[in-house]
Amino acid sequence: MSDVTPEATKNPVARLLDSAAFRNTITTLILVNAAILGLLTYPLPELMVQVLTYADHAIIAAFVVEIVLKVFVHRLNFFKSGWNWFDFLVVAISLVPAAGAFTVLRALRVLRLFRLFSVIPEMRSVVEALGKAIPGMGAIMLVLGVIFYVASVMGAKLFSGTHPQFFGDLGGSAYTLFQVMTLESWSMGIARPVIAEHPFAWIFFVGFVIVTSFAVLNLFIAVIVDSMQSKHFDAETERQAEAHDEREVLIHEVRALRSELADLRELLGKEGGADQPSMPSLSDSNRADKAE
Repeated sequence: MSDVTPEATKNPVARLLDSAAFRNTITTLILVNAAILGLLTYPLPELMVQVLTYADHAIIAAFVVEIVLKVFVHRLNFFKSGWNWFDFLVVAISLVPAAGAFTVLRALRVLRLFRLFSVIPEMRSVVEALGKAIPGMGAIMLVLGVIFYVASVMGAKLFSGTHPQFFGDLGGSAYTLFQVMTLESWSMGIARPVIAEHPFAWIFFVGFVIVTSFAVLNLFIAVIVDSMQSKHFDAETERQAEAHDEREVLIHEVRALRSELADLRELLGKEGGADQPSMPSLSDSNRADKAE
């Protein structure tokens, strides 16, 4: 979907911003910039570092020109779009000097790669679907948090005496159970040593893994998939609504044309009847023949 409004398409700058060539150029610059930032993490010759640095500055200048052109076209409407705000902030971070107190911002320069989300419509749709899934994911997080808290307290009560390194307190128990949930070395590293001291501990660990890893976490996937399907259906509904509006306009125009044609026919019929000379009827012709 284009970011340029129909009114703005009259502007040649707006047509440039909305062109496929311009979008492809910006996409290429983003990818090249990401490659440059990756290369600068390696030990390179000083000359090559200078060349890459100059290229990085040139690409940043191109991004600044792009933002300026968008502000010129959209004026204050530019800041009504969340994606425009995202592009503006990413480019603004690139302009902050990476020295002194702002040294940490040097690492944030790689955020420019995220601009692909705003440039490529397909990636933008995925991000928007993820954003719509956040409320549902928040509810699942609350459920998962309750399960974690209950299991952490139980683990601390049951196993802290024999395995304080895993379940010594609430925080340590929660971290251990997080490792169990991710299935990272949970069996040999955590579960089996505990089961060696507590034979029935397998019930606790197996139940926790089934509930968290195989049930709750799959709910996240279900919510995300449902959000993406809803976005697809919303887009389809929007297209159908636009097509319906176009059909209504066409039907209205056809009815108006029919009305105009009917008025025109009626007007032509009246003018033709007034201008046409009267013709003798058949009875008048017969009476004339008899008189002769």
